[in-house]
Amino acid sequence: MVRDAEQPSQGRVRGAALGLPAEGPGSLASFSTRVTAYVIDAIAAAFIAGLFTAPKLPGLWSLVSFAAITIGSLLAFGQTPGMRVCGLRLAHPVEGRRLAPWRAVVRTALLMLLVPALLVDADGRGLHDRATQTAVVRER
Repeated sequence: MVRDAEQPSQGRVRGAALGLPAEGPGSLASFSTRVTAYVIDAIAAAFIAGLFTAPKLPGLWSLVSFAAITIGSLLAFGQTPGMRVCGLRLAHPVEGRRLAPWRAVVRTALLMLLVPALLVDADGRGLHDRATQTAVVRER
């Protein structure tokens, strides 16, 4: 009799339905790594907004700078500064194509609501990624 530890996993491989590898570059990023990238972007956005609102706290102006940083960097580089630090990038549904502006805007708007990012599918993709047919993948 084969013990449970010796049987191959019957679990679903994350990203397989999207044609992504299970591990390494191009595989889906973990939830914790994506949260880390988000926090880095949020802190940077608050800092930049604070430069314009000082000595007062930035308040909701940080959302404006977050949107500008996120949309601008996704369109220009395919990753936000937080994603860059964490070794992540945004994968387009068609390999080799640039991200359409509407995808960056819709994805960012949903991300700013935060709840869609916390509701994930079996692959760990948030609703904001599913709505724009994108995925955050490991770059390295």
